[in-house]
Amino acid sequence: MAGLKEIRTRINSIASTQKITSAMKMVSAAKFHKAQETFYRFKRYSSKVDEVLLQVASAANDSSLAKWFAKPTESRNIALVVLSSNSSMCAGFNQNLAKKVIDEGPKLWGELWKDNRIKVFCIGKKGADIISKKGVTPQLIDTEIAHLPLFNDVSAFFTQHILEPFRDGTYDAVFIAYNEFKNPAVQEPTIRQFLPFTIPEVVTKDSKSSDNLIFEPNKGDILKAIIPMALKTSFYEYTLENAIGEHGARMTAMHQATENAIELSKQLKLQYNKARQAAITKEILEIVSGAEALRG
Repeated sequence: MAGLKEIRTRINSIASTQKITSAMKMVSAAKFHKAQETFYRFKRYSSKVDEVLLQVASAANDSSLAKWFAKPTESRNIALVVLSSNSSMCAGFNQNLAKKVIDEGPKLWGELWKDNRIKVFCIGKKGADIISKKGVTPQLIDTEIAHLPLFNDVSAFFTQHILEPFRDGTYDAVFIAYNEFKNPAVQEPTIRQFLPFTIPEVVTKDSKSSDNLIFEPNKGDILKAIIPMALKTSFYEYTLENAIGEHGARMTAMHQATENAIELSKQLKLQYNKARQAAITKEILEIVSGAEALRG
């Protein structure tokens, strides 16, 4: 009977776990749909800003503006922004991204990475914890943006730590490591160059030339305003995509955990019934044997 009691305890424990994972799945699903709605609503705006940026990029031939688009002659100072989450229980969302950074770092940046000379900015606690254990020391860890990505907060972070240092020449290039959202179950770890901004070849070969654009009141002033705004918009879009991936990964993980709990509960109930039947059969045999002994 001790075996039956142990099985009952496990069944009750798994039932409690199933309730928790099911509740977390519903919470993550609600957050996922809200984050997805915010992302796609903002995407329509950011796409238009990107179109404007691509149109005026070739017009930024002034030395002070060309830096945003021109490939650096040498990359001695590099900044890397790692987007992760503050919370766990989202499968390999953070681990896969950290592994991507650790594995690809030496290939992308060589001695700069090996000598720990890459300035790493972590948005999200979990990503920072993982890469810190691998010997990479983050320059800064921001948990507020990962918890709730608001445009003003993201813009302030980007301006202070990325935009102005790049403009002043502190960094030759800026990269972003993030999980590219495919669907709720799939997020692809990606490392992408963010600055200098790369103009797609299809745009440079387009027949529409920036020479036909009319700037009012002044081309230089307009470009100086448009370029930072477009870069802030693009960076904020990455943080929104990171939020979608986190909630999608957690929703999927909790769904799988709930399904596993249901399956395990079925197996334990079957095991419990078999053990109970065996115990009952044993008791009946003992009673019958005792009755036969009294007769004999």
